[in-house]
Amino acid sequence: MKVSVILPAKNEAEGLRRTLPALAAALPEAEVIVVDDGSTDATAEIAAAAGAKVLASPYSMGNGAAIKRGARAATGDVLVFMDADGQHDPGQIRELLARLDEGYDMVVGARDGHGQASVGRSLANRFYNRLSSWMTGHRILDLTSGFRVVRADRFREFLHLLPNGFSYPTTSTMAFFRSAYPVAYVPVRVDRRVGQASHIRPLADGLRFLLIIFKIATLYSPLKLFLPVGTGFFLLGAGYYAWTFTTMGRFTNMSTLLFSAAVIVFLIGLVSEQITSLTYNRPGRE
Repeated sequence: MKVSVILPAKNEAEGLRRTLPALAAALPEAEVIVVDDGSTDATAEIAAAAGAKVLASPYSMGNGAAIKRGARAATGDVLVFMDADGQHDPGQIRELLARLDEGYDMVVGARDGHGQASVGRSLANRFYNRLSSWMTGHRILDLTSGFRVVRADRFREFLHLLPNGFSYPTTSTMAFFRSAYPVAYVPVRVDRRVGQASHIRPLADGLRFLLIIFKIATLYSPLKLFLPVGTGFFLLGAGYYAWTFTTMGRFTNMSTLLFSAAVIVFLIGLVSEQITSLTYNRPGRE
């Protein structure tokens, strides 16, 4: 079983100096691909000097875009995704690969609270984990971890779904659960990153992570999101109608609006559910 390790990297020269030698020692037989996402430092040069295959972009396309480019270029039967900033320990890759041999199609390295970049990020990730666990009916320990191993053929089925930004772990995890591909979690240690600060921007990426909440729902089971919202509008309309009828003896425009919103949201949920089903049942899939 050939293994390809894919590292998306943007200005990660310092991190690669530590990660690549450790990776060569842990998996000397693996194909190593560094996707240089428009770096302005020596990322590409350091990767090439270490013997890695370098895919260079003339400008930054995003973490997800780097993942897709690496997955297309990889020749391995199994793909390993990890950060290039020194946070992930290459020595733990074999632990993840061992679980893959037990019949899983994806194995994710699950961080604990100490492995999060900040308290805010830790709380947000806990919320995402609980939400996604409710949506899928399976316990998800780390929805946004970028340290994972997957079967290459399974992962490539969902390349068209992956965003070019930072939420590829969320999308791929939900896609695997939706398609009934087994997913396992292995506790991993996360070290302090090497080099410059994280590329995460608190305000812009805070809004982006908020959108992930809705993406989780629409990727897996839209009705689990739209049905409660539609029911809420209906109950609000019914309650408001009961109050206006009791106090004024009439049916108001606001009640009409709330009832209409309930019907519209419910119908959108039904349509979304059908679209989701078609997305995960593409012709040619087993």
